[in-house]
Amino acid sequence: MTDAVEQPARRWPLIPTLLVLAAVAVMIGLGVWQLQRKSEKEALIALYQRNMAMSSLVAYPELPPVPDAMLYRKSSVVCLDPVRWDPRSGTDRKGRSGIRMIADCRTGAEGPGVLVDVGIGDDFAPPKWKGGIVQGTIVPGPEQPTVMERATGKAVPARAMLVADAPVANLRASGVPSADDTPNNHLAYAVQWFLFAAAALVIYILAVRRRLRP
Repeated sequence: MTDAVEQPARRWPLIPTLLVLAAVAVMIGLGVWQLQRKSEKEALIALYQRNMAMSSLVAYPELPPVPDAMLYRKSSVVCLDPVRWDPRSGTDRKGRSGIRMIADCRTGAEGPGVLVDVGIGDDFAPPKWKGGIVQGTIVPGPEQPTVMERATGKAVPARAMLVADAPVANLRASGVPSADDTPNNHLAYAVQWFLFAAAALVIYILAVRRRLRP
């Protein structure tokens, strides 16, 4: 009767383990970063809420990007001439759907052009409005840079927009975006990254233990 051949001891794989630990560390770092972004976004929303409570008018920003301290503040502009119309879907202040009439206005001292939401209509036909003084609330403009543009450094500073307090003739007053509408889902993203890190670590440990099992 021959003795059984002794199997060489299997070692824990070093290189794959280091790669997995590096990936887990990156995912944990992303989760921590999302928690930091959550705190920053909460502070930003609080700033917007304070801005909404102010009744005094501020000078409309001449050039983009608009400072956070000016968003959701009251302001006024002089639209010398609406050179272009950009109809978009939206709601009025009673929640009824319609078409937002956004005018790209030629201005004087306010800068190279101002976007003004002059009201909600029922179709895409622009109103017969030739311009004038518009008072309203400064909000983020409809053309914001995408995540990919921000990540690649190709983002163009977005213009703000003034939502008129009083609509022009034959239109309804557009709903004014609220500071509370600012998305803050960074906590959910942080939890996802932590779960991904935990799942990757557990799956790898189970796989290696199965491989090392005699």
